[in-house]
Amino acid sequence: MTTDTTTTTGEATAGATPAPPHPADTEHPAHLPHPPHASRTPQSGPANDERLRRWRLVLGGDSAESTGCTLTGRDAAMDGALTALYGDGGKQGGRGRNSRTAGLGASAPSVARWLGDIRTYFPSSVVQVMQRDAIDRLGLSALLLEPEMLEAVEADVHLVGTLLSLNKAMPETTKETARAVVRKVVEDLEKRLAARTRATLTGALDRSARIDRPRHHDIDWDRTIRANLKNYLPEYGTVVPERLIGYGRAARSVKKDVILCIDQSGSMAASVVHASVFGAVLASMRTLRTRLVVFDTAVVDLTDQLDDPVDVLFGTQLGGGTDINRALAYCQSRITRPAETVVVLISDLYEGGIRNEMLKRVAAMKASGVQFVALLALSDEGAPAYDRDHAAALGALGAPAFACTPDLFPEVMAAAVEKRPLPVPDKETHR
Repeated sequence: MTTDTTTTTGEATAGATPAPPHPADTEHPAHLPHPPHASRTPQSGPANDERLRRWRLVLGGDSAESTGCTLTGRDAAMDGALTALYGDGGKQGGRGRNSRTAGLGASAPSVARWLGDIRTYFPSSVVQVMQRDAIDRLGLSALLLEPEMLEAVEADVHLVGTLLSLNKAMPETTKETARAVVRKVVEDLEKRLAARTRATLTGALDRSARIDRPRHHDIDWDRTIRANLKNYLPEYGTVVPERLIGYGRAARSVKKDVILCIDQSGSMAASVVHASVFGAVLASMRTLRTRLVVFDTAVVDLTDQLDDPVDVLFGTQLGGGTDINRALAYCQSRITRPAETVVVLISDLYEGGIRNEMLKRVAAMKASGVQFVALLALSDEGAPAYDRDHAAALGALGAPAFACTPDLFPEVMAAAVEKRPLPVPDKETHR
């Protein structure tokens, strides 16, 4: 079982504790220990010099004068790149809050140069964070509509979400470049997730079919022992099985129906990207019949585009309101084999539709035999914002709502296919 974990209803997200950031990579020195001052650090040496250098990069020039550290060469260039983004001339939360002023302005050439600089000086993971900050802090979204800018950026899931939100405003000259950027991210995700997803679900589908005359390596020993406990011989300390229960073998016919129902409101951008990739992977499996539905206040069925997740993504429209009840009504109308159907709702549960009707639909689907999974997020972004009352109401119906990382999603789907408890973390452990 992966160590990636989830957010149970009403609880905070739990997960692997990330490594502490390099001081030069953080924007908020107020959360760090008090920086060293010259009067407190009379000692010298390589270790202390490196410590002062890092604090100087974190705090910026004016706020870090007490470090007594002067940057030159590559360090000075790194400081300039950080200043262009975080040196906000006294705005709360920036580097060097006293008097540092800088910025990238709205000049495409200067932004392109800056993008090149940060890719030279910082690792890819840090570059992606700085790009997101530049878009949020400096309002550079409009520049992403220029092809030369898209060619300069470091592509990641968050950038894809931004591009999708700009899709309607994107000129024709930019759309092909944007599709190339999105395709690169999608292909990287497929390489990371597809093989494990197929392997995990193929095993789950095999195990979900039980047979009474299995070959030795197909015996389900747990179920066999439980079925033959009446034949326990205490004098020998063993069970004599009269009936063997085994796992079935994969067949070419469709065994399960999967419906992915995805909230495409703006806050769900990363989840939409990951769900589209998983939808394409699931659709490639012969033993699954996969349907992909996206919704805001309207409902759009993108199943016909599942062979290409890039087409799926450009078929979404991030933003707008949310009508979960309407989306579930559509999904419910497409269910033909309730006992063999898994419905996955991916939403933060902020419902703009009829709340009671939404809950009644979930209850009706579960009563008919549908395996219902509610994911508050399908991303690596940590604890999501979500409607706790609706999450608690789903939990009371036996459909716990929790956040899920992409790495854990195959395990969640495997549990749903096998109709066993979902891998939701223990509430007390993560309280």
